[in-house]
Amino acid sequence: MLGINHRRKSIKTICLYLILIMCSWSLISCADTLETSLPIETEEATEVNFSQKLTEVAPPPVIQELSQTLEQYQPQITIVSPQANEISEDTSIDVKLEVRDLPIFQNAEFELGPHVHLILDNEPYRAIYNIDEPITLENLAPGTHTLRAFASRPWDESFKNEGAYAQTTFHVFTKTEDNNPDSSLPLLTYSRPKGNYGAEPIMLDFYLTNAPLHLVARENAEDDIKDWRIQITVNGQSFLVDSWQPVYLTGFEPGKNWVELEFIDEDGNNIDNVFNNTVRVITYEPNGQDTLSKIVRGELSTEVVRGIVDANYEYQPTIAPVAPETPKAEVIEPSEEITPKILEVEPET
Repeated sequence: MLGINHRRKSIKTICLYLILIMCSWSLISCADTLETSLPIETEEATEVNFSQKLTEVAPPPVIQELSQTLEQYQPQITIVSPQANEISEDTSIDVKLEVRDLPIFQNAEFELGPHVHLILDNEPYRAIYNIDEPITLENLAPGTHTLRAFASRPWDESFKNEGAYAQTTFHVFTKTEDNNPDSSLPLLTYSRPKGNYGAEPIMLDFYLTNAPLHLVARENAEDDIKDWRIQITVNGQSFLVDSWQPVYLTGFEPGKNWVELEFIDEDGNNIDNVFNNTVRVITYEPNGQDTLSKIVRGELSTEVVRGIVDANYEYQPTIAPVAPETPKAEVIEPSEEITPKILEVEPET
């Protein structure tokens, strides 16, 4: 009888263990399902799905300090010519820009300064440091073209205040459907990265127009106002941002890298407007000796390069005080030693 009871208890214990194991598996499975089905939260901060290689970091300290000098400005950009819907009878056209509330200059020593990014259609921008003379665009293809211009800091970060951006669409000989963004739709303008880099982190920056405010887009899920996000892909690795701020990244491969920016809505669909999907190829070669690379690596201090944000600034190197020379003790040379003469005294006789 005892043996039977013992076997029954053992069977009950085994069954209990099996039930507990099955429950545990069920809970784990449920947890996995919940985790993967959670909606993406983008209320506060940028959503970043980085690989182990790409890492978002803070802007370099010198750039953070120099930015404070430029906070006083609210640049206003105007494209004076060509005018909207102007039809040119030539393949060359002169562009005239007007900039208010931002000094435009290029520091002679460091070759950086506040400037304007001028973009023809969706080509990489041209940095404009002189707005006193027209900028000539040559060999334009017949048809429709769009110019975009916005104010930029010396390290190519765009100003994002109201009025810092201007846009105009013109035509060479005739109108076409190319390069003609829909003014009723959100528009993404790719800015950085571009060209060659000699240090990390590398800044990603863009300009947005006609993008609805997140608060308005999220107020009513039934309305036609779509919330937006920017999908950034670096060498095939993608992440999303929902804030209009530059992103500083490390983890680029030496040599060629490709970067893609896409304007998408809250459902992950592309917002269909010309220029809303742009890819650039950049070159990263560590240990670059250009000014920006040295600033990023911290090899140039704020005091040394402040002239790139203040045209009137002159760096005065600090000269360490020279300690007065200690007077040398006078060395007295010993006088010539005089050997005493020994007088021979003759004995008395």
